Amino acid sequence: MKEKHLRIRIEQCLALAKASNCPRRKFGALLVDPERNVILMDGYNGGPRSGGALCGGDTCLRDTMEVQSGTRMEIGCHHAEMNVVCNAAANGVRCRDAWLIVTGEPCILCAKLIHHAGIKRVYVIDGGYAGANGVEYLSRHGVLVTPVEGPKDPRLNA
Repeated sequence: MKEKHLRIRIEQCLALAKASNCPRRKFGALLVDPERNVILMDGYNGGPRSGGALCGGDTCLRDTMEVQSGTRMEIGCHHAEMNVVCNAAANGVRCRDAWLIVTGEPCILCAKLIHHAGIKRVYVIDGGYAGANGVEYLSRHGVLVTPVEGPKDPRLNA
């Protein structure tokens, strides 16, 4: 994929994150075919499919409970990476050899899902949300992780 097209896909991923209704963090993820330069599937973090309340309503339950980033993954909304892989599975879209662009570092559970889905490269928009993550897991298991420039985590400037 040409650098120019990758930059456009990164901008699309950042725009997609705005669709999230999570009060804490807004993540987007795009599954792309690098050879044809097409988006295969998209996803963003939020509540369950077909509606349903978010875990804490207007307040993030993870914040209320003071859950450390990267822990207690059963608490909180569905992650963008989880949604994009599940959306692909639900629609018969192949993940193997695809690339994933995501607006922050995947958690360990999403990293495992990414690896087992056969995604071969992950672009992590650098400066995304900090915290415990699955980048080391992905790298250890042969998934190429490439940081790309993006907006900074607003919590780091506070």
